[in-house]
Amino acid sequence: MPHDFVRAGVSGFPFSAKQFILNKAPVNKASMKRKKTLATILGLFILLAALTNTTYAQCSDQSKQENGNNTNISAMKIGVIIETKDYEKAWNAFRFAIVAKDQGYEVKVFLMGEGVECVGLTHDKYNVDEKLNEFVDMGGTVLACGTCLRSRNMNGTEACPMSNMVTCVEMVAWADKMVTF
Repeated sequence: MPHDFVRAGVSGFPFSAKQFILNKAPVNKASMKRKKTLATILGLFILLAALTNTTYAQCSDQSKQENGNNTNISAMKIGVIIETKDYEKAWNAFRFAIVAKDQGYEVKVFLMGEGVECVGLTHDKYNVDEKLNEFVDMGGTVLACGTCLRSRNMNGTEACPMSNMVTCVEMVAWADKMVTF
């Protein structure tokens, strides 16, 4: 018989480690359960390694801060795409960009779809235009989809010049992390 083997002995495994690694171990419920357990353990080790690397990188960035200010020497680049003119969502998107910029990250914002209407968008509680201008005054970059502007009979402004999809793709390639609102 090709799969004839002795039932589990002292070690608890009815086959060798080499058979298991080469996926030539006899298939039964016990061996499948061990394979799943080992796969789970391996997955946890990989996850732990990824988390440890992220934590190390964050600690490393924090240790690079100069003179007590919030400027990172090797700042992460964050791209933000805003596709909404909802007052609260757009206002929070620019608040996020402002805080990230204030913490020393490089930040670029791209307005797309109805998000291009954020320029001049004001509300009693959520003044989007004020936050947009605050971000620009900090040195933040805001670009708007030209096609989206033209479809609304709008033009770019000094604070938010007309751009195109190529620039949006370049921003995504430039960014270490992307956030959409």
